[in-house]
Amino acid sequence: MTTQTLSTEVWTPEQLDKALLEGRRFALVDVRNREDFRTWPVSVPPGTPVINVPYFEILEQGGKEDMVESVVAYAKANWSDQLPQDRPVLVVCAKGKTSAYVAQGLRKLGYEAYHLEGGMESWGNYYSFRTVVSTPRLTITQVVRPARGCLGYVIASGSQAALVDPFRHHKRYLEWTGKLGLQVHFILDTHAHADHISGGPALARETGQGYYFHPYDAIHPIDVLPARINYEFVQDGQEFRVGEVTIRAIHVPGHTLGNLVYLVDGKYLLSGDTIFVRSIARPDLGGRGEAWAPLHYDSLQKLLALPDETVVLPGHFSQLDEADRGGLFQATLAHLKEHNQGVRMAAGPKDKFVEYILGSLPQFPQQYVDIKRVNAGLLEADEEKQSELELGQNVCALSDAYKN
Repeated sequence: MTTQTLSTEVWTPEQLDKALLEGRRFALVDVRNREDFRTWPVSVPPGTPVINVPYFEILEQGGKEDMVESVVAYAKANWSDQLPQDRPVLVVCAKGKTSAYVAQGLRKLGYEAYHLEGGMESWGNYYSFRTVVSTPRLTITQVVRPARGCLGYVIASGSQAALVDPFRHHKRYLEWTGKLGLQVHFILDTHAHADHISGGPALARETGQGYYFHPYDAIHPIDVLPARINYEFVQDGQEFRVGEVTIRAIHVPGHTLGNLVYLVDGKYLLSGDTIFVRSIARPDLGGRGEAWAPLHYDSLQKLLALPDETVVLPGHFSQLDEADRGGLFQATLAHLKEHNQGVRMAAGPKDKFVEYILGSLPQFPQQYVDIKRVNAGLLEADEEKQSELELGQNVCALSDAYKN
């Protein structure tokens, strides 16, 4: 089979992120295999036309010697009534190679077609830094991994910064803080993560600063083995001072035994894996769902007692439409008490809450056990293995809020 020289009409991950933030209309053609598409789709707005056909099927059924001409033949036969021509078409593959041929074929048919540079690999590793608060005494930046639904934070006051729930590409944080003239003073994890690999240990090594989390999370819940990394204990009520701002730790066991939230300046709650915009966290990723669900209930009572105007900044999102118009994932506690089903259930009896929790658990991803091992220093993983473990979007929230 022959190939053509490809033109360079691409969307970078940054351009895709911008298109999603702006609500730009486009269609999506995903040429990965069906299982990869099922487990890790590109999250697009409702109503976006989406087609998934594996690349090898397009070539086989297109039946031409030339790869691009096979795409043309297949698209003519199969997509003329599925793929609108009144908007751009973005083609996605695993690493940005095969999608280029599909986009070229669609352009030959008159579509304004692009392929995603670097494919899902680059999209999965893309970070967006979005300002939540910016005042002379306090800046909060939400660090978004849009492909994975993961959220972390940079808290800054004066020239000092604290990093909360940093992701594994730790040098991006150092580049960001360095550009702003900030010195990292604390690295805080809300808990021992199961869905992604923490950048905390690497950041501690590079900055010489402490890496902090609760000691209960220093034991792998499945292996029952102690962590083999350097870390500092966080106690309930412990305060961290960054410039003029205080960050207070609150121990809220449930998602994990050592689960924490951090209250910034008495107003902004970095809720980690407790409360999300549309749901709440699952308590079963340590293999102790029935035992930890009641703890989760008791912990949520602590958080519901905070002032209604408290701004909740979660550790995850599941769908893009959870963001506000500025692309930020946040809500006041008052809003969540009214609109978040899990929070509403936590306002009721404990037995009903536990029943609701255990009846709303998504499938347990087996790779989460190994991610926890990596985060505890119990398992070594190179870059390729880390990328493999992090494939797919997080499933740390209950599924009930996302049922059709």
